[in-house]
Amino acid sequence: MDEMELAAAVRAGTNEGFEALVRSEAGRLLAVTRRIVGNEEDARDAVQEAFVSAYRARAQFGGDAKVSTWLHRIAVNAALSKLRTRRRRPEESIEDLLPRFLPNGHHTREFRSWAEPVDQALARRETAELVRRKIDELPESFRMALVLRDIEGFSTQEAADLLGTTPNAVKLRLHRARLALRTLLEPHFEGSPS
Repeated sequence: MDEMELAAAVRAGTNEGFEALVRSEAGRLLAVTRRIVGNEEDARDAVQEAFVSAYRARAQFGGDAKVSTWLHRIAVNAALSKLRTRRRRPEESIEDLLPRFLPNGHHTREFRSWAEPVDQALARRETAELVRRKIDELPESFRMALVLRDIEGFSTQEAADLLGTTPNAVKLRLHRARLALRTLLEPHFEGSPS
């Protein structure tokens, strides 16, 4: 089915339309929800809830966006809802992962450039896996800001709406998450040969 046929089939609630939608989008949605919730079981539940919600809200799909974009937003919301319903645990401090500064404003230690350009390093499979593991180590609110903005590509306002916070809070969390991620990754890159 092309996009227009798929949109019409989804709005009509046909079995063929939803089967095509599940076949084409389930894998991508599972990857998205897994990044957000952090485990396979909750990710699968969130994807299933997203498809159920999409089916129930099919009449509200206006066709002003692609069906996949509409479904992606529903899946992100389902994953965030999963996170909210988990028993809240105290958030871990991120302070130990942030750079330290001298009274004159300079860093307490000198940052060295990584021997390999970051874009080349991230292209390697093992490095990408390392980055994913280190992102998972970030405290939840910082991890979510990073995932929604840098990985999922939501705007600051969209991320704020999804997280139920302000754009400024998202910007602050994103900045601190990036700094913390650099700290977590630094031991793996600073010893690379030049």
